[in-house]
Amino acid sequence: MWLEILGISVLWIFLFGYVIVASIDFGAGFFNAYSLVTGKNQILSKVIKRYLSPVWEITNVFLVFFFVGIVGFFPQTAYYYGTVLLVPASIALILLTIRGSYYAFESYSGLRGHKGYAVAYGLAGLFIPASLSVVLTISEGGFVTMNEAGPKLDYLTLFTSPLAWSIVVLSITAVLYISAVFLTWYAKKAGDGKASDLMRKYALVWAIPLIVSAFGIIIELKATGNWHYEQMVDISWLFIVSGILFLATIWLLWAKVKYGLAVVVMFLQFATAFFAYGISHYPYLLYPYLTIHDSFTNEAMAIALVVAFIAGLGLLIPSMYLVFKLFIFNKGYISGEDETHV
Repeated sequence: MWLEILGISVLWIFLFGYVIVASIDFGAGFFNAYSLVTGKNQILSKVIKRYLSPVWEITNVFLVFFFVGIVGFFPQTAYYYGTVLLVPASIALILLTIRGSYYAFESYSGLRGHKGYAVAYGLAGLFIPASLSVVLTISEGGFVTMNEAGPKLDYLTLFTSPLAWSIVVLSITAVLYISAVFLTWYAKKAGDGKASDLMRKYALVWAIPLIVSAFGIIIELKATGNWHYEQMVDISWLFIVSGILFLATIWLLWAKVKYGLAVVVMFLQFATAFFAYGISHYPYLLYPYLTIHDSFTNEAMAIALVVAFIAGLGLLIPSMYLVFKLFIFNKGYISGEDETHV
């Protein structure tokens, strides 16, 4: 039993890493496109591109680790989710391809500042988390039926479900909020007061739909008598802690003080909510058909995977640290004085 919990915990850490890094990346792409369309690119574009340039290619490493791990640790997920997620996963892969292609065209083809490329890149970044969030909805149960051919996704029920749309809205607003808070601090470190003030306003604006959509999900789970709601109530104190951290972040932004601390508190806020969600979802991977216990791989494979993934995390974290130290937090780079890093 401890191996199952260890395995899902390692995967959840990788998924959380992807959620944070990808959210900043996706949100930055959207804000860059929005600034070009609204004529505010002179304020935001330089700061955003300094962030995007070193990190856009490594964002998906966390996601690759997670997908390989989920199939390795829990082989039956390939059978259940492989069929029902054929369309949503295909859309996400197409969007990832479009996003990477357009960023490469915009960055390396001599067409910097091209609105079409920037808008395609930015919108794809919002649609990716929306398409991937379908997994969270499906895992709640009630959207998959079993027949002789195997699991089948009820698209009509899915697309008409208020819970599904609440999760989609939360995924989009979380991306924009996380990115805006981080870029507020990043612009401040770059000494760009105008960009920092503008991103601060965006962060405060997107905080409202974020909290509304979060409550919307809880209301929908309760209204439908979902099994997950009862388990969330049992650890509600973790969600309350997350709410308090959310208010602390908002206060720091509102008071215009300690943006770095605001980013740390925001990360803790999402970590608390993210892991509370995972704990409350235990033991189901797909309710009511699949749990982490009845779909787990053999012990030898599990131990090998745990060792491999911990080693991978041991390599990935120092790599990310070097990227952030040499580029993202390099004083000459963020201020634009040292363009050789680009």
